[in-house]
Order: sequence, then C-alpha cells, then structure tokens
Amino acid sequence: FLAARTKEVMQEFGQIYKQQYAVALFNSVRHEIEGGGGPQSQLLHRKAVPSPLFQDPLAGRSIFSGSLFQYLEENRKWRTRFVSVPNSYAVSLYESKTAHDRGLHPRVTINCAGYKVLTSMEEYLELINGSLPGVKAKVGNNPLIKCVTQFPLVLWHPYARHRYFCVMTEKEQKKWHAVLQDCVRHSNNGIPEDLPVQTPAFTNAVRLYRQAKGHYGTWDMMCGQPPQILANLVMETLHSDLRDAIGPRLKGKMQQKQRSWMLISDAVYKQVLCHTVGLYKALVEACEARSGPLDARLRTDMDQIITSKEHVTNKIKALVLPKAEQILQSSIQPYISSILEALMEPTSRGFSEVRDVFFKELVELGKNSLNGGGKEKMGDNMEKLSILAFHPVKMQSCYQKVEELNLEGLQQRFDVHGPSVFVSRAQILMREQMDNSVYTFEQLFNQSLESQGQDDICKTIQRCQDRVLKKYDYDSSTVRKKFFREALLQIIIPYMLQQLSPTCSPELPRFKELIFEDFSQFLLVENLYEEVVLQSVSKDIMMAVKEAAVQRRHNLYRDSLVLTNSDPNLQLLGESNSVEWSTKFGGEAPDRSVNAGEAQGEASSRRRKQVVSMIQLDGVTLPYESCLEVP
Repeated sequence: FLAARTKEVMQEFGQIYKQQYAVALFNSVRHEIEGGGGPQSQLLHRKAVPSPLFQDPLAGRSIFSGSLFQYLEENRKWRTRFVSVPNSYAVSLYESKTAHDRGLHPRVTINCAGYKVLTSMEEYLELINGSLPGVKAKVGNNPLIKCVTQFPLVLWHPYARHRYFCVMTEKEQKKWHAVLQDCVRHSNNGIPEDLPVQTPAFTNAVRLYRQAKGHYGTWDMMCGQPPQILANLVMETLHSDLRDAIGPRLKGKMQQKQRSWMLISDAVYKQVLCHTVGLYKALVEACEARSGPLDARLRTDMDQIITSKEHVTNKIKALVLPKAEQILQSSIQPYISSILEALMEPTSRGFSEVRDVFFKELVELGKNSLNGGGKEKMGDNMEKLSILAFHPVKMQSCYQKVEELNLEGLQQRFDVHGPSVFVSRAQILMREQMDNSVYTFEQLFNQSLESQGQDDICKTIQRCQDRVLKKYDYDSSTVRKKFFREALLQIIIPYMLQQLSPTCSPELPRFKELIFEDFSQFLLVENLYEEVVLQSVSKDIMMAVKEAAVQRRHNLYRDSLVLTNSDPNLQLLGESNSVEWSTKFGGEAPDRSVNAGEAQGEASSRRRKQVVSMIQLDGVTLPYESCLEVP
C-alpha cells in the first residue's frame, strides 16, 4: 500500500518535474547567453566547493559534543547518552563517551530536517494534541513523558519519531538549544543553490503539484534534501488518511495511544523516504539523459523561442492583466506597506545584530593583540574568528531577532501558513553575510600583514575592520532588499493565483495552440501565465522597497548608490589561498584532512576541534552510566 501510494504521487510529480526541467533548462541557457545580474557584492565569498587552496572553515572540526539524558521509548527509561554533532550537522547518540572515543557506531543518528526544538513540555503538548482526533493531553495530568530535570529539550517532527532529552542546568539547556536549532537550520536548507536547472525544476514542480491539490502559498515542510521533501509531500495526504483509519483502532490510555501513533507514523515515514530516494534519483537521471539534445536545440532556436514566448505572453496579458489589476487595487496595494514593515523590522534588527557581533569579536581580537599572549595566541584567536558564522551560540542573538517576525492579521488575509519559511531564509542569509564579512576581513588582514608586517597588529585590525564594515552595510542592504522583494512575492503571488484561478484557468488551454510544437516543451502556458501575474505585481513591490530605501528606513541604501571607495582589486584577493592562521603566527598547521563525509568512528574525527566550547558545570558531573526509571 505504501509503495503504491508513494509511486502514485511520484508519477504525478514526475510528469510535472520533467516539464519544469525543460523550462528551467531554457531559462538557464537564455541567462547564460544574455547575461545579467544584480549589484556587485562588496564582500568576498568563500568558494562553494572546498579545494586544496580554498578550505572549508569547518574542515577538521565538530560543532559540539557532550552528555545529556535521553528518554527511551522501548523501556520508558532515561539513560545518559554522549551526543556528538559533527560538521555534517547530523546528531549522533552514543552509549557513552568511551564508546564514541573507541570509534563504535552511534546507537542513533538523527537528521534534523523538519524538526522543531522545544524547551518545555507545554510547547510539546500543544503540538501533539492535534496528532490524534479526540485525544487531548494536559500538562501535569499523567504526562506522556515525566522529565527527570527541569530542563527538557524535545525534537518534534510531524511525521518522524520524537526525541526527548533533559539536561542538568539552564546554561546547558540554552547551549544545547542553540546547537540543535543550528542542526535543524542547516538540515532544512538541503536544496542545492548551485544547480541552475535541477533546483528551479524541483521547487517549481513541488509548488505546482501542491497548487493542483488546492494548496497555495508557502509550505513549512519544504525541508531537507529533495527526497525528504518528496516524502513530506507523500505524507501530507497519507498521514491524515492513516490517522483516520488507524486512530480509532488504537488501544490503551491516552498516553499509550499517542505513543503508538507516533511509532506507526515514524515507521511509515521511513518506508516512504526509502521509496522517494530511489524514485527521485531515477527521475533526475532520466531528465539529465535527455538534456544534451534539448540544450543543443535551445542554442540553435533561441531567438525564435524568445519571439514565440513574447507573442504568447502578450496574448495572455490581454486576458489576465485587467482582472489582476482589479485584485491589486482592492485587495493587495493597501496592504503592501504593512507586510513590508512586518518583514523589515525584525529582519533588519537581525542583520544589525550580525554587524554588532562581528564588530565585538574584532574589538576583542584587537584587545588581545595588545594584552600579549604571543603570536601563537593570535593564531588561535584568528582560527576562532574564521568559524564565527558557524558558532550557534554566538550567532544565537542574531537569529533570535528575526524570530520575532510576526505576520498575524496578514496570515489569514493572504492564507500564509506562518512566518517560519521567511525566518529560516533570513537566518541563512545572515549566516552567509557573517561568513562573507569574516572571510573578507581574513583576506584584507593577511594582505596587510604581508605588506606591512606584524609590528602594529591592533591598528591593522582596525583599518581592515573599518573597510569590511562599510562593505557589510552595503551588502546587507542589497541582500535584505532582495529578501523583502522575494518574501512579498511569496506572500502575494499565491493569493493572486488563487483569486484568478476560477476565471483565468479555464481559458488557458486555448493559448497552447499559439505555440509551435517544436517549442512546446520549453514554453508552458502555465508558466507564462504565472510570469504575467508576477509582472503585474512586481512594479508595486519594487516601488515599495525602493521607497523604503529612499527614506533610509532600517539603514537600507538606494539602488543607485555605488560605493565610491570600492576596492577594485578586492576580487583578486578572493582568488588567494585560504589562510592557515596557526601556521601564519608560528604554530603547527591544523589537521584539515577530516571532512563531513568521513565516518564518525574514525580516529581522526575524534581529534576534531569543537566550534562550541564544552559546558562547564561548576563541579557538577553527569553520571555517565546512570539509568533512571520513570515511576
């Protein structure tokens, strides 16, 4: 049943994906031929693919490790587990630290895509109370889980198994919460951005599949790598069907019913995911196998295809624009400024916090250079700075600012499920900007040391810091404006499509006759129609963001502003080798041989430096082999 249901969804999705693959290929080849792009970034970017010259800053490091209590469903006991988070951001649980150090396999490895990290049982009960119809749990009334300390950590997932942990102190809880949230953030961001055909084909296919089922707008479960997202797509309908069929048959008390349902849901989800992995791989391979001939045809007929596209688009505009204009004036234009303000306030505070955290780290670096400690200490401090963007605890204050984003009032009007999609995207952009700032500083600082020596390091730090902060302000404005435009489109376009669907969708098939058969796989009427709708609202969105920039609200820059003191040779620095700071200041070269793909049990992985320092519990030690049974 599960295999048949998954195959049915994948066949329907596959048809849409194949169509969107050809459209994405057309757009990619056209962009390659015509060029174009946005404003030039001022900050340097690390190379996407590490090489001997350009190292991943997390190579040879783990994120965090430590001991905590885990609740075991099998025997309803709490046991101490040693938890390791390598630079792959998978959470690995070991029997003990000794088992980890000996290179034994972890008992459990958790991929955090789609999970939420909770710090109270009240939050958890709110989420699980909707899992089974007619079954409600109350806090303190025979709780589902009885925590052994006051500081729980729960990993909740709508389909997969929930994980329950406890720690000894509030300090531990905050640190683990930041680390686990970063694991979720990283795992959710699983769609590769460097695939100009495969990625837009996939995201558009998911969106169009859901729209065909009546689901417009953002989707909270667009989390993880494509096979995981497809498993979520299958579970979106399968889960409720199974719940209605199985729920009434579950035996036992309320807690037992909820526990049984969670285990059933987890088993189903795992099976569905096994199927989507293989089916998606076969789908991509089939599309890539025919991409060569399609690419050749596109390059031969590009001018004719573009002419045909413009002709059909103009015909669709005649039908759509009058209706779209009416919806715009009555239901959208009055709310654009309020949506934009709701997005700008917390997002800009988050980016401002990124700047402040970066500035404070450089001030501390300068102080340390004056206070002595020697060159080796300076090398250590620079090594720590290089991974600042990947330090979940230091970045937590930045992430928390944007988590205050609130779209209440607008959610119902525009049928937006919630702000989580926008929060997650903003946080990823914040981390990228922090890493770009750090990397640019490293290159400028290294260049200054090469030309001026190491005599007055504090002044050198300050000069480089001032240059980087100016570039950060410019890039932060550019990145945020793009984010605001995209977020507004994500909120408004689905609403417009939903409103226009009853009158426009029945008319679209007649436009297919206007497209030459040879071009029909590159020019889909549905895509052209959506482009027309997008163009109808883009002008208003661009004007709203431009007006905010002209007024310098939230430190946004005008589009026409170009940095006059821009470094013409800075991009050449981006081609320089990564700097090994410990070697630069006379220490030993770090071991960079470990990467995320290596087995966690290997000896080299156990020698990794940690991004986050170990928790000091002021003399309190966890009983590593303890076992606490729930009364």
